[in-house]
Amino acid sequence: MSTTQEYIPWTDEISVGIQEIDEQHKILIGLINKLYNEAILHKTDDTLISGILAELTQYTTVHFSVEESLFRIFDYPDVDTHQKHHEQLKAELVNIRKKFDQGTPVNLELMSFLRQWLRQHIMKDDKQYKKFFLEKGVSTSWAKNRSWVGKIWDSIYLK
Repeated sequence: MSTTQEYIPWTDEISVGIQEIDEQHKILIGLINKLYNEAILHKTDDTLISGILAELTQYTTVHFSVEESLFRIFDYPDVDTHQKHHEQLKAELVNIRKKFDQGTPVNLELMSFLRQWLRQHIMKDDKQYKKFFLEKGVSTSWAKNRSWVGKIWDSIYLK
């Protein structure tokens, strides 16, 4: 049985207090943790690592699209800066995947970058919109037991 570690543990400190967004952040953290475990701890097959990188890239795009949709719906004033940060990370993830496909391994430096970027983005950028969204009436929790994005994502990846 192989061991796993939480490279990025979920804590209340990184919660933005909006369940839909927090659940998506948990998925992103889970993918980074999975990448750490497979690439760093277990030195798994490159095909599996490539798949995790692809999933991380795809889900990051999904998550950013949800946030940006909320920005448009509620006319969030700092949309341009936030969207710029999203574009930077998406470009970086594409670059990471390209380098990996060309033989650059996933290493601790890369993992540290992902952890730092995610924590900083949530703690600085995402927490800034919490008060704004709550004032606009965004619910802190789901009316149902699962988000629509979660249901779609599960239907694609948990077949």
